[in-house]
Amino acid sequence: MSGRAALHHCPYCGDEDLVPEEGAGIKGQGYPWACLSCTRVFRVSYVGLRSASFGGAPSSPTEGTT
Repeated sequence: MSGRAALHHCPYCGDEDLVPEEGAGIKGQGYPWACLSCTRVFRVSYVGLRSASFGGAPSSPTEGTT
């Protein structure tokens, strides 16, 4: 996987006119992208994977419950 994955839609206006913004990415913050439709510049970064049990019922009963 490359360090810069192409986006398909602007997160603000939904348009597809996105181009990489000139300038280096900041480590841990992603690379800047510019929307030619709404003129916003934004960064999208990968945060991580959440746990499979996040937000769901525990996979095993907790101690002290009946």
